[in-house]
Amino acid sequence: MDTPVKPNPKAPRTDRGRRTLRKLLDAAAAEFGAKGFYEASISSITQRAGMALGSFYTYFDSKEALFSALVSDMSANVMRAARGAIAPDMSALDVEQAALGAFLRFAAEHREIYRIIDEAEFVDPVAYRKHYETTAQRIAGRLESGSESGDLRPGLGELHAWAIMGMNVFIGLRYVVWGDGTIDPGTIAREVNHLIAHGIAAGEREASPNVDPILPHHQDH
Repeated sequence: MDTPVKPNPKAPRTDRGRRTLRKLLDAAAAEFGAKGFYEASISSITQRAGMALGSFYTYFDSKEALFSALVSDMSANVMRAARGAIAPDMSALDVEQAALGAFLRFAAEHREIYRIIDEAEFVDPVAYRKHYETTAQRIAGRLESGSESGDLRPGLGELHAWAIMGMNVFIGLRYVVWGDGTIDPGTIAREVNHLIAHGIAAGEREASPNVDPILPHHQDH
């Protein structure tokens, strides 16, 4: 039997409180992104947020609690960015291209996400794992829907979702965080989409007979 989720007693109940919390999370993202978890301080975060130090404890018990909330917040923001880029009439393959493009644009605007998520592996391993597991679940759900609709080949699921997610994460690292901004996220997303659709073999005869492309054999793209 699942354990019921307990409500957070420090969750803001007013619009003003939610706005203050948003300022605190944004300030924490900037502070953790610039200094890392261990060098960041609550006093610096509240200064960035333009609030009194004592007000911090209205929302969080510790720096660790704020960091965990920030990881969850960033994960949710990535999800919203991807969903906002997806249109109902898109094919399953186009959905993956749009979702990747949205992620790359989000990462370009919030480059601190990589440092924060990486540090979460050590600061809050549970939040770190949840971030990737929930992301993979969303991709797997899209792939399964594509399989059911006939846009994609049958049998796609968790394994393929993790493979796509891993590729997306490291592409973002190389071309957004480490890049010089000369390659447009849309161009990157289209190239990755072509790779997902067709693989890396020169032609079907050179591909392993045990490995199917993600698209149905009858579909021509």
